[in-house]
Amino acid sequence: MTRAKDDLHLMVPQRFFVHGQAAKGDRHMYASRTRFIPERLLPMFERTTWPRAAAAQASSASRAPPIDIGARMRGMWR
Repeated sequence: MTRAKDDLHLMVPQRFFVHGQAAKGDRHMYASRTRFIPERLLPMFERTTWPRAAAAQASSASRAPPIDIGARMRGMWR
């Protein structure tokens, strides 16, 4: 950030994967704003996000029936 002359683009992930979470829980955490950008400087930033994927809604209607992978694996070794 110290060498930016005209523009500076900061990219921050919304969520990131964490290895130390419990095995049965969600292993993602939400990212927090860095302590180096205080609240009073936020109005100076332009926020943009990736658009939500419309394909996720369309694909749920054409979703294939669930497959029991465990049963298939057991069947391969018998």
